[in-house]
Amino acid sequence: MSFREETEDGRGDLRKPFLHTGSWYRMGSRQSSMMSSSQAIRDGSISVLACVLIVALGPIQFGFTCGYSSPTQSAITRDLKLSVSQFSLFGSLSNVGAMVGAIASGQIAEYIGRKGTLMIAAIPNIIGWLAVSFARDSSFLYMGRLLEGFGVGIISYTVPVYIAEIAPQNLRGGLGSVNQLSVTIGILIAYLLGLFVSWRALAVIGIIPCLLLIPGLFFIPESPRWLAKMGMTDDFEASLQVLRGFDTDISQEVHEIKRSVASTSRRTTIRFSDLRLKRYWLPLMIGIGLLCLQQFSGINAVIFYSTTIFESAGITSGNAATVGIGIIQVVATAVSTWLVDRAGRRILLSVSSAGMAVSFLVVAVSFYVKGFVSSESSLFSTLGIVSVVGVVCLIIFFSLGMGPIPWLIMSEILPPKIKGLAGSVATLANWFLSWVITLTAPLLLHWSGGGTFTVYMVMCGLAVLFVSVWVPETKGKTLEEIQQSFR
Repeated sequence: MSFREETEDGRGDLRKPFLHTGSWYRMGSRQSSMMSSSQAIRDGSISVLACVLIVALGPIQFGFTCGYSSPTQSAITRDLKLSVSQFSLFGSLSNVGAMVGAIASGQIAEYIGRKGTLMIAAIPNIIGWLAVSFARDSSFLYMGRLLEGFGVGIISYTVPVYIAEIAPQNLRGGLGSVNQLSVTIGILIAYLLGLFVSWRALAVIGIIPCLLLIPGLFFIPESPRWLAKMGMTDDFEASLQVLRGFDTDISQEVHEIKRSVASTSRRTTIRFSDLRLKRYWLPLMIGIGLLCLQQFSGINAVIFYSTTIFESAGITSGNAATVGIGIIQVVATAVSTWLVDRAGRRILLSVSSAGMAVSFLVVAVSFYVKGFVSSESSLFSTLGIVSVVGVVCLIIFFSLGMGPIPWLIMSEILPPKIKGLAGSVATLANWFLSWVITLTAPLLLHWSGGGTFTVYMVMCGLAVLFVSVWVPETKGKTLEEIQQSFR
């Protein structure tokens, strides 16, 4: 079967997506000999990669929002005369906004499509950055941060789901990991530019990813799986054809997708009694569990305390420590992007969690021992260096698995019927725990550095156990095959 075959099955009175691509890709497929644009996207992998690079502007915005507060703290508190607690509130409001965005993200994405949802997410981000850049007091600053967080909460769910739904099975892991890679790139950009421009100029620069994302969305197709679920048969097949290449036979994939969504319609609602079925509760539990363990691993606490740890090793420049961490994250996540479709998800998650547990053990032991030696001794300095090595290893291991892969797994395993609701719940849980860990980390570290890192070490050990018992390997499988395995 080809997308060229015209059918009206399932169309009924279902409306078009909020942000409809139009018929450019269908025209290109029918008149490929007449249109030069068809040559540019004849290779399916190139077409998918172009789509991923466009939507990756969303996670770059996500990362930029996360990284913005670090290089701007002293300047904002000085210019607006904020107290430490007021600036801390400013930093945490992005998490609050993201929780609200997470609640709405799944249902919005199910109702108006993945592209329309990203369009909606871009608008509050732009308004939020403008509010921050023109802020004269804390009220505008707080409002802008909340709006940014709301947009980021929607982006954090929608982008990995869109990528998983358009990517071919042999590339889905690597392309899906581009989501987290883009987040780390956004963080690093914020760190680097923050060294050279004012906080107001940096806020204006924060608008750029979404300003580029909005027009880019008009040049990429909607998710074919979402279109199939909505009953838009022609659009579904046209979208899939342009993603796979005009010379590719898509009949088998079309059949699998149609069979998968045959029992699902836009009006289908999930009942709580349905969640007792294994095909629903198991993927939901795995998705939520991985995203919760990602935060329980304590990576936010490590980054929060990293400057102090670096100073203990004689690295007194906070900027150097911050930029160094950003570079390490980008490089390690890039390696994970290359490995995930080769080594598999489970082994990377297991190695990542186990490596983090060992790294936390090294950091915790060095903190405990430092409490019993003189600060003037050579052993004290050596322990400081050991702490730095442990932190660097922590960030590397996190970026290899527990950083990118939980989002990838979540986007792969949730069945279409509960994807909107379950995705919102999983994303909300992740953002809520991110807020809790960020809020409690200073208190725990004040109580005991060694004790805090020991707690996180135990959580990483639990993550190893969780992965080995519950998480399936999804490498090389279609989304339909993954969902069928839970039945």
